[in-house]
Amino acid sequence: MNLLVDAFAWIFDPAHQAGANGIPTRLVQHLGISLLVLLVASAIAIPVGYLIGHTGKGRTLAVSLTGGFRSLPTLGLLIILALWLGVGLEAPLIALIVLAVPPILAGAYSGFEAVDRRTIDAARAVGMTEWQIVSKVEVPLGLPLLIGGLRSGTLQIIATATLADYVGAGGLGHFIFVGQKSNDYPQMLAGSLLVIALALLSEGIFALLQKLVVPRGVVANQSTDVRRPSSRRVAVVGFPTEERK
Repeated sequence: MNLLVDAFAWIFDPAHQAGANGIPTRLVQHLGISLLVLLVASAIAIPVGYLIGHTGKGRTLAVSLTGGFRSLPTLGLLIILALWLGVGLEAPLIALIVLAVPPILAGAYSGFEAVDRRTIDAARAVGMTEWQIVSKVEVPLGLPLLIGGLRSGTLQIIATATLADYVGAGGLGHFIFVGQKSNDYPQMLAGSLLVIALALLSEGIFALLQKLVVPRGVVANQSTDVRRPSSRRVAVVGFPTEERK
C-alpha cells in the first residue's frame, strides 16, 4: 500500500511535470507512437480485410498469417529490428505495426462476413453496383466489428508501446526502464499506472464509439424480450379459471 501511495506521490510531484523527461512530454511521445502505429496498421489492414470480406477470397490465408503474427514475441522482434535498423523509432514502429495488424484485419473482414447475405442479394437486385454495396451496405453494417478490431489493436499498441523506450524511442516506458535500473520502484509503478490509465481511457472511448456507429435501422429492429400473456388456465382457490388479460 505504501508503494502505491509513493507512486501517486511521484506522479503528482511538480518536479516530474516539466522538462524533456516530464510526464506530459513522455505522454505525448507515447500517444504519438501509438497513433502513428494505429494509422499505418489501419491503412494496411482495413483495405485488405474489406477485400477479403467482400470477395470471400483469401480468408484462410489471412487467418493463418494473422495467427502467425500474433504468436510473434514483440520484444524479440523489436530487438532483432533494432539490431538491424539501429536505435530509434523505426524498429518499435515496425514491431508494433506487426502486432496491430491482425486484430484490425480480423475486425474488417469479420464485419463484412457478418452482413446477412440476403441483404447483399437484395442490394444487387435493386441495381446497386459492387462499389455501392460495399460503401452503402457492407461498410455501415460491418463498422461495429471494425471498431471492435481497432479497439483491441489500440489496447495492444498502448500497452506494448512501453517497449519503445527500450531502444531509445521514448514514451511512458521510460519511467519503467529508468526505475528498473535505479531500483526506483515508485517510479516504475507510476509509469505502469500511467500506461494503464491511458489504456482504460482508450477502451472507454472505443466502447462508446462502437455503440454509436451501430446503424439506426439495426437498433430499431433489435428484438426485445416481451413476454406474451399466457392462455393457460390457472388455479384460484382450488378452481381453474382463465388468466385475466
